[in-house]
Amino acid sequence: MRLRADQLNRHLQQSPAPLYYVSSDEPFQLQESCDAIRRCFRENGFTEREVMQVDRSFDWQELLSSANSLSLFAERKLIELRLSSPKPGDAGSKVLRKYVEHLNPDTALLISSPKIDASTQKTKWFKTLENAGVMLQLWPLDAQQLPHWIEQRLKQHGLNADREALLMIAERVEGNMLAAAQEVDKLSLLVSDKTISAETVAAVVADSSRYNVYNLADHALAGRSREALRALSGLRAEGGDALHILWALSRDIRLLSDAHHAQQQNQSIDAFLKRQRVFDKRIPLIKGALKRLGGREKINSLFSLAQDIDHATKGLSKESVWDELAELCLRLGGSSKLKISK
Repeated sequence: MRLRADQLNRHLQQSPAPLYYVSSDEPFQLQESCDAIRRCFRENGFTEREVMQVDRSFDWQELLSSANSLSLFAERKLIELRLSSPKPGDAGSKVLRKYVEHLNPDTALLISSPKIDASTQKTKWFKTLENAGVMLQLWPLDAQQLPHWIEQRLKQHGLNADREALLMIAERVEGNMLAAAQEVDKLSLLVSDKTISAETVAAVVADSSRYNVYNLADHALAGRSREALRALSGLRAEGGDALHILWALSRDIRLLSDAHHAQQQNQSIDAFLKRQRVFDKRIPLIKGALKRLGGREKINSLFSLAQDIDHATKGLSKESVWDELAELCLRLGGSSKLKISK
């Protein structure tokens, strides 16, 4: 049987299956789903747990031996089989099929592995496991899905959030589901209101660090040069990652480039930015930066400078990374070149 990620918890509230196979290249979802399965078995009396890490030297006979042996202190056992590859080889395939042929009601099996490809799903061993238990394939969420996932997770804490707040969290975690879950947990602990606004999200994030790259990017886009340089200097003093700052600024430059192209095609800038899921409070910043920059030539010069900074971070030029980042902030805001103090 196959399940989606959103079906797992309801399924586990019923009788657990004797075998689960969880596959994903997204570590947070993989870990959280396996945790839920472990918890279910523990609550159902599987008090012993044995973990087997499968690599090239692994002896597959250990799985069969473990399935038929219990300690003196436990009546039921969960075996975890952690595959470094979703292809167990000939020896593993035979043992897994044999394991299913002799299922022990006092032993359950939880297998986890990286993402399984389509050809592997057609093999005999995989189909044997699928028929005997539950297969759970987990996929990373795209930019369109993440806000809804965050919304559902907030609801688990009894919280609601408006659209701006959801988009802001999704943007700031950059697709990292673990980071998104941590932000939700932080909000559940720090806010008293049941409905979370973008202002609340911004305040909570600001509380976690005196300077942050998102405020830096907003100051630069708004042409607030002094504030942008102060934020950059603060990030540098706090040991900030220059590459992360460059990524944030480059993302906005790409957005400006795409918005300029849409403008040249006589598209509505507001409609275009909403399609790009830019939250409302940033739309005036993007439009203002477009107006100040004036045309394609200045946007292209920003791309060129960003590329120079990337080379500097890799040691391919002698320029100061932080001085160049300062110049990028200034030019993004339409100011003249000015070096940041050391």
